[in-house]
Amino acid sequence: MADTKRGDADTQGLSYYPWWLDNLAEDATLEGAAMNGRAQGAEAVRAIVVKARELYEFQDFDFTGDFGENGFLEIYESSVQGEPVKVVVTVTRNAAGQAQSLAVLHRPRNALLLFSRLMHEQFAGTPLAEHFLSDSR
Repeated sequence: MADTKRGDADTQGLSYYPWWLDNLAEDATLEGAAMNGRAQGAEAVRAIVVKARELYEFQDFDFTGDFGENGFLEIYESSVQGEPVKVVVTVTRNAAGQAQSLAVLHRPRNALLLFSRLMHEQFAGTPLAEHFLSDSR
């Protein structure tokens, strides 16, 4: 899918499913402004992305498509517990065409901090929780 236009079902996130989520390299990595450190491995990356998508109340896409030789980009707006958030996701493919590295930017900062705390709650009691802010930090 390239250059989605506002107004169709895909822009509302009703039918969009990221191709890369089922095509992660085994040693894929995920970094984000809402994260501490980097998540490594397809299982960890998938778990984080799936939980993140559950927190979004909608996804209104401005763009999804390839950039450069090995890149893919998603730009969308959403809200998390009523807080508006803008998100940019970059995906870099390896030589086999698998999603190798992901970087996610959430803004503004208040939404990013809320998102990070909610992700910490989602993963409480697991090693993935340490990638996100707790209420005590």
